[in-house]
Amino acid sequence: MPMIQIRNVPVPIHRALKTRAIKEGKSLSDFLLHEVTALATRPTLEELIERMAKRKSPAGLDSVAAVREARSAR
Repeated sequence: MPMIQIRNVPVPIHRALKTRAIKEGKSLSDFLLHEVTALATRPTLEELIERMAKRKSPAGLDSVAAVREARSAR
């Protein structure tokens, strides 16, 4: 299995991460593996925008037209 090593971690950052790991009952390595896994599996902003652009509006609803219609009904 590949390894990742992070160098030059500032002491306050290391201490904060170690504290979080202890609070979750994990080693620092296990805690960071969990966090990195979550980061790697989360879609990027660009991916989210692309997904949203591909979606069709529900029942062909044009949201801009709906808002304009609601505003003009006042």
